Amino acid sequence: MTLDAHNQSDWAERLQLAQQMLPLISKLHNEHNVVVSVYGRLLVNVTDIDIIKSHRYARRIVDKELSLNSTLEILKELVNLDLGTASIDLGSLATRFENQGEGASLREFLESELTEVIGESAKTEPRDVVLYGFGRIGRLLARILVSREGTYGGARLRAVVVRSKGKGDLEKRASLLRRDSVHGAFDGTISLDKENNIIWANGTAIQVIYANDPAEIDYTDYGINNAIVVDNTGVWRDRDGLSKHLESKGVSKVLLTAPGKGDIKNIVYGINHGDIDPSDNILSAASCTTNGITPVLKVINDRYGVQHGHVETVHSFTNDQNLIDNFHKGERRGRAAGLNMVLTATGAASAVAKALPELKGKLTGNAIRVPTPDVSMAVLNLTLDKAVEVDEVNDFLRKVSLHTNLRQQIDFIKSPEVVSTDFVGTTHAGIVDGLATIATGNHLVLYVWYDNEFGYSNQVVRIVEEIAGVRPKVLPKRKDASEL
Repeated sequence: MTLDAHNQSDWAERLQLAQQMLPLISKLHNEHNVVVSVYGRLLVNVTDIDIIKSHRYARRIVDKELSLNSTLEILKELVNLDLGTASIDLGSLATRFENQGEGASLREFLESELTEVIGESAKTEPRDVVLYGFGRIGRLLARILVSREGTYGGARLRAVVVRSKGKGDLEKRASLLRRDSVHGAFDGTISLDKENNIIWANGTAIQVIYANDPAEIDYTDYGINNAIVVDNTGVWRDRDGLSKHLESKGVSKVLLTAPGKGDIKNIVYGINHGDIDPSDNILSAASCTTNGITPVLKVINDRYGVQHGHVETVHSFTNDQNLIDNFHKGERRGRAAGLNMVLTATGAASAVAKALPELKGKLTGNAIRVPTPDVSMAVLNLTLDKAVEVDEVNDFLRKVSLHTNLRQQIDFIKSPEVVSTDFVGTTHAGIVDGLATIATGNHLVLYVWYDNEFGYSNQVVRIVEEIAGVRPKVLPKRKDASEL
């Protein structure tokens, strides 16, 4: 057989195996509410080609391509288990089973690894979610929530609250949800019920409520109860202001998409979401920068100890700045956002201490707003307790990104060609650029990319699901970074 003929035969065999997986993946999703992945790459609404590519991706993690035969056999067993809602990583299961040697049978192995969700077939009751505000973050939250509802159920977007902008408001809101200059088109269909002020998104009815004050809304009039309100306006950031939402009938919890003031807990999912108490009715999801840097700072501090450091954020411009030079109450922000680098303040460095008290008083920070619409970078200039080497730090952070319970928060890349637009749409809180790492003695400089819109919005949704008690279990369980 010639080399070309061999490659063609090999490709045809892969396609056949991938095609056998498709109905099994659908059955797991439709009958068990189980979503499968390959080392974090979700197999949702995928093609046979997507499945093959995900198995090729496994080379990043285990230095070899994942066997389609192995994962197919796992899928055949999974559909016969009484599974509850979960996200199950086929790549991790296949590798662990292979590494056990002459151990348990595949069925026995899976029953052991997935004990938490076997017999948990009852679906979780959905929880109502309201978005107060429908700007950059609000619309991305809507996209993610609609997608997650279709995938897992659980957190159910019921309404958005905005101030009416007059004639054509509903149509324009729907159009902004449908099309985005940075993140592209909505993945699905958008239609309108103008008579009832409803935007239909992939079968989800999003009630548009026009109001000028939270306290004037009765959500129960729309069949909304026990709702989590996600305030993405930034108008109120303290407990007194955000409490206005709790005066609305049908609301039980409030989550702010900005750093909270006073005694409000600032939550960075993956770091301190365990601090959420059932009695907490007002919480903050901190800022995009705080989410981008806190997970990296956490693992570096735990391993090497941080004496002190400076965070310099190179941040995309936002709607808070002026398009052209004009009056602005903030210093420098009145100058044209698309023409200037604008030096400004950031509270991210001090906000880290709300999630990581051990770093209180150890970090300073500034920000430079730059003429890009999305994706930012944080430069972490750190003095550590011990001397480090570039390769050792990079190897550690790479393993954290692949093998630990912070896999959804920290990613790692080592490419000489990546630029900011390559990270548009990442679901991670931050991505360490390994080629930029600098280490001299106990002095370490790390460069962390983050999608300040979409990456942050995914962190917010993770908190929403945690508050709602509908966060899907991710299996098999991963180790803590301290175990590396």
